[in-house]
Amino acid sequence: MIVYPAIDLRGGICVRLMHGRFDQATEYDDAPAARLAAFAAAGATWAHIVDLDGAEAGRAMQHELIGELANAIEIRIQSGGGVRGKDDVQRLLDAGVSRVVIGSMAVSQPDTVLGWLEEFGPDRLTLAIDVRADGDRYVPALKGWTEAASVDLWAALDRYPVGSARHLLVTDVGRDGALTGVNLDLLAEVHARRPDLWLQASGGVAGLDDLTGSRSVGASGAIIGRALYEGRFTLEQALETART
Repeated sequence: MIVYPAIDLRGGICVRLMHGRFDQATEYDDAPAARLAAFAAAGATWAHIVDLDGAEAGRAMQHELIGELANAIEIRIQSGGGVRGKDDVQRLLDAGVSRVVIGSMAVSQPDTVLGWLEEFGPDRLTLAIDVRADGDRYVPALKGWTEAASVDLWAALDRYPVGSARHLLVTDVGRDGALTGVNLDLLAEVHARRPDLWLQASGGVAGLDDLTGSRSVGASGAIIGRALYEGRFTLEQALETART
């Protein structure tokens, strides 16, 4: 399993949101470059960086800073937030980002994103579908988690035929930033329906058992945010757990 320590950028500083709400942000003192360097020093090979300003505004806002981080530190970066056009994808890749995260457009404009997957290759893009529980359904949350999609998660995934995409990140918004544990039932169902996709678990990681649990239901990666920032465990411990 690949561990993706996370940096959420808002106004150029590291923050974490509660349940994806911009009015419930916790700010952290260290600069993003220092945080990213610490991730690399601990042995992480990947990091997950989100432009929250871009996600909120619906356009790229901090991609220049993300590019600077990608070039300054020896670690592969998966990044998104505010990606709304092919030029955004190209700029991030040109800046040194290894994989671009496509969020709202993966649900709202699948034909466009399928074209990007064909042009850039499935290893350069991650489909990120953030969902909220609605009874027995999971409904994608769009545009910085401020709107609900007209289709459920399974219909959204059906728009990507087997072989068209490779990386999928699924976030349970109701658990994101809450340290309540990952939604293993959701991850297990995603993996059962789409075993062709390399699934990344996101939302609610609180302890090392969330990593082992995610791996046991088919996840090949996990995004870790607040649990690291608040010292629930160390990144070294997370990496060791992912290896064993």
